[in-house]
Amino acid sequence: MILTSENYFSKEAEMIYFGSTQFKNFMSCEAAAIAKINGEYTEEVTTALLIGSFVDAHFEGTLDIFKAQHSEIFTQKGTLKSEYQHAEYIIERIERDEMFMRFMNGGKQQILVGELFDHQWKIKIDSYHIGKAIVDLKVMRDFEPKWVEGQGKIPFVEAWGYDIQAFIYQAIEGNHLPFFIAGATKQKPEPDIAIMSIPQDALDIAGEIVRANIDRIAEVKAGLIEPHRCETCDYCKRTKKLTQIVDYREVGV
Repeated sequence: MILTSENYFSKEAEMIYFGSTQFKNFMSCEAAAIAKINGEYTEEVTTALLIGSFVDAHFEGTLDIFKAQHSEIFTQKGTLKSEYQHAEYIIERIERDEMFMRFMNGGKQQILVGELFDHQWKIKIDSYHIGKAIVDLKVMRDFEPKWVEGQGKIPFVEAWGYDIQAFIYQAIEGNHLPFFIAGATKQKPEPDIAIMSIPQDALDIAGEIVRANIDRIAEVKAGLIEPHRCETCDYCKRTKKLTQIVDYREVGV
């Protein structure tokens, strides 16, 4: 299968290849991940996600297409809603920074495939500086540490699995290139911006997480073993079937 921007997220491509988002989905909830691949479950498209996609589309050169596909970002008068006017300001703020733009001026949306831990993977690089660096654009609420159950407050890179994405991208690209996040926040009135490196030792730790889990995930994906349900995500709540009465003190624990 030859991957293109049009079929990159197709069911066929998702079945053949692993990707960083798919891997993280399985790590969060195997049952939900399988349902997404099979087209049985789609996460709600929130304003927060659309704002990030708006900025991504601009730097991909596909903003006109994005606007045509998302009428919900416009008011009845045909003007952008205030949240997306702010997205335009985030873009303008990014483009005012010379260093940020140097990092964003690599090859756009470069698709690569390869083998990692005996499985086939696909990646799509936001800004690919051949022989020099891999850059991924992230637009997020803020750069603050995030609370993760069982871990407490940890850096947002680890909380959102960006270190895992970085390891996968570096491994599939194959030349051990440094990985950078070109980050911008959605904060008002002024977004923050930063170019962040993920040190190699952090990438190596993330790689061990991938190595330790990918074989089980592959078996779940192939239907060889039953997917585990997390029982806390929206998919599990939607498909939950009651089988017993529970002590109220156990609910939510």
